[in-house]
Amino acid sequence: MATGPRYKVAFRRRRECRTDYYARRKLLASHETRAVVRRSNRNITVQFVDFAMDGDRIIASADTKQLVKMGWSHSCSSIPAAYLVGYAAGLRAVKAEVEYAVLDLGRQNPQHGGVLFAVAKGLIDAGLEVPCSEDVLPEDDRLMGKHIDEAIAADVESMKQKLEAE
Repeated sequence: MATGPRYKVAFRRRRECRTDYYARRKLLASHETRAVVRRSNRNITVQFVDFAMDGDRIIASADTKQLVKMGWSHSCSSIPAAYLVGYAAGLRAVKAEVEYAVLDLGRQNPQHGGVLFAVAKGLIDAGLEVPCSEDVLPEDDRLMGKHIDEAIAADVESMKQKLEAE
């Protein structure tokens, strides 16, 4: 590794490829509420975040672990689960008087019609305004889980009713 007075070490999170500071700066400069979507191999988390100098403020959030507590028995990393998490987070954000949010996907690799955009479709269906092209959103059959199993569609509808009643 280079050393000397003219050598500058990059930020640790940049070296670990965990944060794209250029994209983060642009998102923060917009002064809009961010809908932060993060996924792992098993779970999906959505948080509505406002920037503050002493640390970001979380306004509303939802994750797939909460769906499991409500009776979701299918995969928590699938497109229907992502749609339901986005829908739940969107309903909570609307209750917290959020009307507009910018989608923050971080360093994840978005695929047209994939899990990350299923979350965006859930946010839009919950009543939020999220700038997103219609081309990238998944089809309704995929959101309902018909590509996985026909029985999942009924479970998605029942979960949506439970979330609305919450």
